[in-house]
Amino acid sequence: MSLVVAKVLATSCIPVTAFFDSKQVFFAELWKRTEHLAACLPSNFVQVNLSYSRPFVVRGRVFDVAVDIRRGSPHFGRWVAAELGPGEALWIPPGFAHGFQALEETHFLYLVTKEYYPQRDKCIRRDDTTIAVKWPAPDKAILSQKDRNCPPLEEAENNFEYL
Repeated sequence: MSLVVAKVLATSCIPVTAFFDSKQVFFAELWKRTEHLAACLPSNFVQVNLSYSRPFVVRGRVFDVAVDIRRGSPHFGRWVAAELGPGEALWIPPGFAHGFQALEETHFLYLVTKEYYPQRDKCIRRDDTTIAVKWPAPDKAILSQKDRNCPPLEEAENNFEYL
């Protein structure tokens, strides 16, 4: 992602960096705090992301899921979900895994508290039987190669601790 600042009208043009995982899914960084600070622009969020999903792609109207992955938590491995429509949001605190399944063609915007680094990306199986998320269309799930290879929660690399 590169940031270009236009001096006219104090506007900025931010080219979007998109990561195409497959024909069904893409991920784009729309805003990055470090680049805004370097350009002397005001910034409060850490990053804003936008993803696009075709119907039934497991990612993220959407069925939004959060799973407690904090080691030592009395709720470790438990999940909560909500079907979200336009203008609705689900707050997912640090220490929770996030996944979603698009129920129709969807553009999904989300703000995050840490910048995305692909080399730090972690995942857990969407069909892990110990978590047992009740996905709305499990037989129609479209998974990326990365998502097909995710380990179950008990084997997943995880540095979140319950305090």
